[in-house]
Amino acid sequence: MAKTKILVVDDDRNLLDLIYMRLEASGYDAVAVDHENKAREVAAKEIFNVAVIDLQLVNQDGLSLMEELHLIHPDMPVIILTAHGTIESAVEAMKRGAFTYLTKPFDSRELILQIERARERSKLTGEINRLKELLGERFNFVNIIAKSKPMHHVLDQVTRIANTDSNVAIYGASGTGKELIAKAIHISSQRKDLPFQAINCAAIPESLLESELFGYEKGAFTGAVKKSAGLFSRADKGTIFLDEIGDMPLGIQAKLLRVLQERSFVPLGSEETVSVDVRIIIATNKDLKEEVKKGNFREDLFYRVHVIPIHLPLLKDRKEDIPSLVEFFIKKHSDQMAKKIKGITPAAMQKLMLHDWPGNVRELGNTIEYAIAMTNSDMLTDNLVLHTKKGQEELLSLQEARARFEKKYLQNLLEITSGNVSKAAELAGKYRADLYNLMKKYDFTPQDFKP
Repeated sequence: MAKTKILVVDDDRNLLDLIYMRLEASGYDAVAVDHENKAREVAAKEIFNVAVIDLQLVNQDGLSLMEELHLIHPDMPVIILTAHGTIESAVEAMKRGAFTYLTKPFDSRELILQIERARERSKLTGEINRLKELLGERFNFVNIIAKSKPMHHVLDQVTRIANTDSNVAIYGASGTGKELIAKAIHISSQRKDLPFQAINCAAIPESLLESELFGYEKGAFTGAVKKSAGLFSRADKGTIFLDEIGDMPLGIQAKLLRVLQERSFVPLGSEETVSVDVRIIIATNKDLKEEVKKGNFREDLFYRVHVIPIHLPLLKDRKEDIPSLVEFFIKKHSDQMAKKIKGITPAAMQKLMLHDWPGNVRELGNTIEYAIAMTNSDMLTDNLVLHTKKGQEELLSLQEARARFEKKYLQNLLEITSGNVSKAAELAGKYRADLYNLMKKYDFTPQDFKP
């Protein structure tokens, strides 16, 4: 296995030599340079897994060097070294893309620990990027929008469980992307080249659902003019996705439980047992535990399917993703309609950020599609993107309404900029001091909005 390659940049030759020796002794392949020019040269020629950069260099600060190196290696984690008096600058470095920082003098064991954490983060980022590429190739998705912390957690789960054969239960409201996550699990697993079969259990009458799942022989019932393989047979060696399983009738639940226990079934009208090897992924917008208590869902089936739960966030809980989702949907729908849409006005984006999105990502996609269909301009405007009913909100005093808007606006602004106060001030056309006063007023901190 290739060694982890570390780039170390520090103009203190004694400290540089010490770090180099510690890294080499710990089994890393270290490259140590004492000048930013040398760092740029080696970074252009070699690929590094992690970089360790001093904040104060010869002719340049370590932050600007870090940003230059990220133009060459965008996903390379950078650890900043700083003196006690410059901790504020180090925190700023993390806002600008550093993985973490260490204060001099530091324990070499702490440096090794942070390097290992950075490697794990880099490995996860690589897996997520690979997953996005696979989705783009196989299912015509440019990417899974996952800038927010809740969605990073979901994709982290996907990469960890993909190569197991455990059953997965995806929970989420309508429009949150349950089938997309199910496909992501399938195509990042060892079954990726084998069938992925999906069925919506709520969309098919009970009388037809059994034959759709397990197949039937010719003459099994009126209208069965020829033999038909069911979903389980077609998904053999692959993955079967049972969407909205919470709406599956109890009679079919009993037959599904038997298939999960024995990995075999008998098609309608047949006497022969069919054996299958499938991975089960289910999805529902209901609380299956509550459905068990109500008697609507079998408890024994629940424990069969609820092995690895994944909970998808509501769009209103991942608003950092809205600008990227809007960009994705504008490109998708403008290409389909052969319209040249350049983008969306700030007022329209603000309107989207303030909306609660009860229909989640699906509602956002439909909203952008409607706006593109209706516009005669090359920009989407705020009078097109949302059509909310007036007169349904509570009547507030002017002061209360202004305070509510101000707080929501500040929250959305900081979510968009991931807590970068300078960028937020620039977007809002305000001084940084003004934003800090507002943050103090509403008990916000920049750290609350970091990815």
